[in-house]
Amino acid sequence: MAKLCLFPTRNPSARAAAHRAMARAALFADSSAAVRLKRFNHHTEKARRLEAAARGQEAAQ
Repeated sequence: MAKLCLFPTRNPSARAAAHRAMARAALFADSSAAVRLKRFNHHTEKARRLEAAARGQEAAQ
């Protein structure tokens, strides 16, 4: 079965930017503080991992 990709781009930096935007949006969502913090942390960590992957790809080229 094909993997669902919400961001159909191969550029990890662009995906990281999208996750940073989602992290900021999570702070202002209409949810409890605990849920907002959990979503913020999730998207921030994902952005950090994608940026690290992008740096790894740049070093390999």
